[in-house]
Amino acid sequence: MRAVIQRVLESSVSVDGNVVGQSGKGYMILLGVVKGDTKKKAELLARKTASLRVFEDENGKMNKSVLDIDGEILAVSQFTLCADCKKGNRPSFTDSEEPQNANRLYELYCDELIKNGVRKVEKGIFAADMKVSLVNDGPVTICFDTDIWSGK
Repeated sequence: MRAVIQRVLESSVSVDGNVVGQSGKGYMILLGVVKGDTKKKAELLARKTASLRVFEDENGKMNKSVLDIDGEILAVSQFTLCADCKKGNRPSFTDSEEPQNANRLYELYCDELIKNGVRKVEKGIFAADMKVSLVNDGPVTICFDTDIWSGK
């Protein structure tokens, strides 16, 4: 699984002009599910996401997690994170998980964020044409790939 985690003051996602998910201070996350990803990887990524310390403490150091600040998360599925751009100029998406399993793991990841203590997790609509808006804070952007923890 691949995630782009952006520290935000606020974020929202719209489909056909209607806001379907939004968050206040916390994270806006783009999540890509790669072929072969598992329930175990979704659980691991959710734990790592909830524990990531990129919010400032009283000394101005990035030392607090989204849990510590009682933050919120907007998670949006993003199959293009699985793009392979090694050859030519047109990305290949053959590494993206098939939609049914990708959606299942996306939903599981969001559920696991809540199980790990995140008080509010909102989502986009899987496979929809979405418009994402955010106010990036910092900016702080972190990229996670579960392969780095699995030794792959």
